Amino acid sequence: MNAQEALRYLFSLESRGIHLDLDPVTRLFRVLGNPQESYRTVHVAGTNGKGSVAAMLSSILMQAGLRVGLYTSPHLVDFRERIRVDGAMIPEDELALLVDRLRRCVTGETTFFEFTTALAFLYFQQVSVDIAVVEVGMGGRLDATNCIDPDVSIITNISLEHEMYLGRCLASIAEEKGGIIKDRGICVSGAAQAGVRKVLGRIAREHKARLLVKGKDFSVRRFGNGTCSYFGINQKICHLRVPLVGRHQCDNAALALAAAEVLAEKGTAIDDRAMIRGIAETRWEGRFERIRENPLVIVDGAHNPAGMRALFRTVAEEMEGPPPVVLFGVMSDKRYKDMLRVIDPRSERVIVTFPRVERSKRLSVEDIRTARLREDLFEIIPDPRAAYGRALELAGERNRMLLVTGSLYLVGEIKDMGELV
Repeated sequence: MNAQEALRYLFSLESRGIHLDLDPVTRLFRVLGNPQESYRTVHVAGTNGKGSVAAMLSSILMQAGLRVGLYTSPHLVDFRERIRVDGAMIPEDELALLVDRLRRCVTGETTFFEFTTALAFLYFQQVSVDIAVVEVGMGGRLDATNCIDPDVSIITNISLEHEMYLGRCLASIAEEKGGIIKDRGICVSGAAQAGVRKVLGRIAREHKARLLVKGKDFSVRRFGNGTCSYFGINQKICHLRVPLVGRHQCDNAALALAAAEVLAEKGTAIDDRAMIRGIAETRWEGRFERIRENPLVIVDGAHNPAGMRALFRTVAEEMEGPPPVVLFGVMSDKRYKDMLRVIDPRSERVIVTFPRVERSKRLSVEDIRTARLREDLFEIIPDPRAAYGRALELAGERNRMLLVTGSLYLVGEIKDMGELV
């Protein structure tokens, strides 16, 4: 099996859908010898900011001299982005060998995400990482990643998402995400809503766990020049440089730093220098990332109303000039009508397109039309390449920034269109 054959096999598993049940993956990990128990872990859940927090914390841990695994999803262009060690993607030959080995152990019920999680855990064991930072795929309690016993859990924030799977109110979603809190564990949270904090506090008490909340146990003060000061659990760090753009990235930095403090309390040698340099040297694609200058094109994987509001707040605070042209594409399970309502008053023109994902996840032209969009503002072009070409044309004609958003899948497709970029 070569790398291409391995990827074809992997993506064939997407047809099995989503399976929120820990029993099958627990049995699979047991057959594999529970590779996730051979190194320390950090678990990251939340509605927005999971990937950014995971990237920041991984960077801090690398600066501290540790060998660090990072498991995130989805990828933008290359599947191997999901599984990294010390910032480097899993090599193609290792991917092929591990997929070939793993497929002999799985059953017909194993899903794409379960298989990918097992693949990451096996690779981290094989290369002897010291610690792995693991991002939850969906929810937390029944997510395939929740077979780890982390040194610290992180819940970034909570808003409505994946209601079909996680529940239709914040309390239900908080219950699912709070499922990563372990007995006598430690959880760091950026959740702001009183009701959500109440749910997480109850779960922590039931597990005799320690819950550290941003704004209560640690905080951050943002300045207008891309820096912030962190007022932590045990220490204070002034004038941190945060390279990821937007005030929400300072909040994400605070969560990564608080988790680093917890790890330091547990004996990991992480000093101020590792924290400062780790944050400053974080790189994370697809989050307010410039990919072209003329016209200016920024891609951002905001994928729900809360993320969309944060994105347009960042545009207003960080970018000068008139409203942008927007290229928007989203999955069928997202609150696309609410996302479009956020975009509507804040844009010059909106091109709606449909990322190339499996049919069950795709919206249709009819779905978009039910949102009752203003015909003078919105245009629907189903093919992403044609839509991007049209959006570039409009941005150039009107001397506007082009903002590509709505889904990391769309961001990945646009980044992969090298000759257009």
